[in-house]
Amino acid sequence: MPLAVPVGALLALLFGVLILLLPPLKVLLALAGVAAALAIVRRPLRGLLLFGVLATFLPYATVQIGIRTTVSEALLMLIWASLLAHRLFSLYTPPLHLMRTERWLIALMMFSALPFVVGELSVHVEGNGPINWVRWLFNLSPLFLVPRLLHDEQSRERMTIALLLGTLFLLLLSIPVYLKSGNSTAIISIIGGLGYSNLDTLNQGLSGLSTRMGTPWTHPNIAGGAMAMLLPLAFCIGVTREGSVKVLGLAVAVLALAGLLFTGSRGALVSLVVVMCWMARRRVPYVGRMLMTGVLLGCLLLMFYPPLQERIAGLFTSDDASTAVRFEEYSHFPDAMRAFPLGIGFKVDPPIPGTRLWGISNLWLNYIYKLGIPGMLLFVAVTVSWWREAKLPHNLVSLSRDTALWLGTRVGVMAALFSGVFDHYFSFTTVLIALFWLLLGLNLHEAKRLQQRAQAIESDPGERP
Repeated sequence: MPLAVPVGALLALLFGVLILLLPPLKVLLALAGVAAALAIVRRPLRGLLLFGVLATFLPYATVQIGIRTTVSEALLMLIWASLLAHRLFSLYTPPLHLMRTERWLIALMMFSALPFVVGELSVHVEGNGPINWVRWLFNLSPLFLVPRLLHDEQSRERMTIALLLGTLFLLLLSIPVYLKSGNSTAIISIIGGLGYSNLDTLNQGLSGLSTRMGTPWTHPNIAGGAMAMLLPLAFCIGVTREGSVKVLGLAVAVLALAGLLFTGSRGALVSLVVVMCWMARRRVPYVGRMLMTGVLLGCLLLMFYPPLQERIAGLFTSDDASTAVRFEEYSHFPDAMRAFPLGIGFKVDPPIPGTRLWGISNLWLNYIYKLGIPGMLLFVAVTVSWWREAKLPHNLVSLSRDTALWLGTRVGVMAALFSGVFDHYFSFTTVLIALFWLLLGLNLHEAKRLQQRAQAIESDPGERP
């Protein structure tokens, strides 16, 4: 108490001076930001829940914290700073045991230091490699936040609701704007008022994709990948929950399916169909009906929505521009491997300006481009380890209230990985990969919970879930 009085007086004096020097609105926003930061420092889980909403609703809204970064990444940094502060004051004890998948990811993070240094020395273009590398590391870190902050079923349920709420807000913003305007650039003026920067560059990038839906994800293919990853989770939650959570899950599932079709992301659409066929083969309830509903909705859109007709027709023609570019990228990729055997690091994203090298639209090859073949092999080791560690016995693979989060996140991660055959966005795209690793962590620890429960039932047949 003796310390609180002078601290409070000092803060009051500070904000009083700021009110004299700055517009009142900016001071109020700063005060709200400080209050939110203090609330997160006190309870880091609040920060992760807020991340779940903002990373799915306004993933690339930016903030200035010495460097220009996204609000979502700033939240991750604040969460880790909060956990460190709690650790220093013995308010928090981290889990001692790391799962095999987590150890493999740590190995990938440590190895990335080598391509980072090599890229700084060998890539002779302007860029900010150190900041980009640190941001990428923070985007991998949600995997380690799951056992630290989402260690019980209630917190994981709240995290799921946060992810679905943010996705719902994004779809309720994007779909009406697109239906009214019919082009991808109409949303730019709206997200510009919500903290987005570099609007001229964004407008130029979307101008060539004018018939596809624009979203706060900025690129239709990124938006399609996000929808394919989150739709299975929304479906599983909507089918197995009751009340408002059920309505939320089903609303997100239906709107995400429509949004996915409007974005025209063929790779994401194919990925979603493949993983839903996998679910149907596993006899997951309602999946067959959803597939039939999706086919019906797709047929209606094909009949009355010319942009989708063009995108689908492009799958079966040899003169489709984006398909031709992808084949060119594959043919030129060996040149990039020869020029940078340990990858280009983090100074820039491929292709390197001023060279004749091409980029690559493939998740695993993009890892080679950035981190070399060893980096790609480490990423494969992480995903293979996840697949094995989070696998359940065949008799437990069903859709119920108890398994909905496990099944939804598993299928979502599968869809993200399968979409990597067509696009590279789940390798180094900030915020999107943070959501990917968050879902992978949720799936990993949900599987651990279900495995432990099954073992307990086997050892004591009288025990019930």
